[in-house]
Amino acid sequence: MSGSDSGDPPGDSGDDRERSAASPGRDSPDDNAESSQQRDDRKHASGDGVTIEDDGIVRWFLETDDENVVLVRDVASSVALVAVVGLLLFAVSGLWPPLVAVESPSMEPNMHRGDLIFIVEDGRFTGDGAVGDTGIVTMQRGEETGYSEFGNPGDVIVFRPNGVTETTPIIHRAHFWVEKNERWVETKASEEFVNGATCEEIASCPAPYAGFITKGDNNPGYDQLPGSGARTTVVKPEWVTGKAMYRIPWLGHVRLTVDSFLGGMVVPGSPAGSAAPATTASAAGSGASGTGLGGAVAGATGIAGLAGGAVLAAGRYRS
Repeated sequence: MSGSDSGDPPGDSGDDRERSAASPGRDSPDDNAESSQQRDDRKHASGDGVTIEDDGIVRWFLETDDENVVLVRDVASSVALVAVVGLLLFAVSGLWPPLVAVESPSMEPNMHRGDLIFIVEDGRFTGDGAVGDTGIVTMQRGEETGYSEFGNPGDVIVFRPNGVTETTPIIHRAHFWVEKNERWVETKASEEFVNGATCEEIASCPAPYAGFITKGDNNPGYDQLPGSGARTTVVKPEWVTGKAMYRIPWLGHVRLTVDSFLGGMVVPGSPAGSAAPATTASAAGSGASGTGLGGAVAGATGIAGLAGGAVLAAGRYRS
């Protein structure tokens, strides 16, 4: 009997019907490919089934839900964020560390113990009336030009007492500039801050060389007087390591607490106090001389980690 006689359409056979019946609902090749792609997308979106062999180590590291890898990713991203912020601060300040913590109250009320201070190279952001090529404006010149920082005329500078690199830096205000052999107690000093001393009673008068006379805003006398907290002679320009620009309240206490807990193992301790303490600055510090600048930046898997990293990288200074 012919195909037409059997009632089947031309070109159709029983075999075709049998194959179709044996695989009901089978998708076309295109449908199979689409379903497979959708499943693959869902797999990668959830992180399930991501493997190094199939996806490569980079994609696996970025997408896997493995708890250990997620922890490593969080830590790595926080470290990278801290590094980026640190590099930006360094680019602006030209110094490392650019943040220092104040250790003592000798610069109150304009700086307090536990403040973080952002410092820059003395040649940057120079104000009107800077002395020569130092980039530093003294209080005396600031009064003439109207330039002020931290509540009073003139720049607040960070310097090494007597140029000794092993000592904790001091952060005090530059009051005026003296020339070599100048009897500055008689020519420029304020009677209020010499405590009745004469030039003959002060080792740095006449001035042994040109430099700055300095003082903590909260101290009764100049740093160059006998028994001062800073214990320094006239400050040479090359002893100046920076100048203070911005203050971040309280954040420096993190660094000071770490230093105290570790018993001075992280950074050198500040010298013993005196009748007129010097404000020290450390990568986070307190005390006699130094500067501290803390980066209040967000981080660690968030703000705490970044701020913590910046603070612990900060320098320590006495005031």
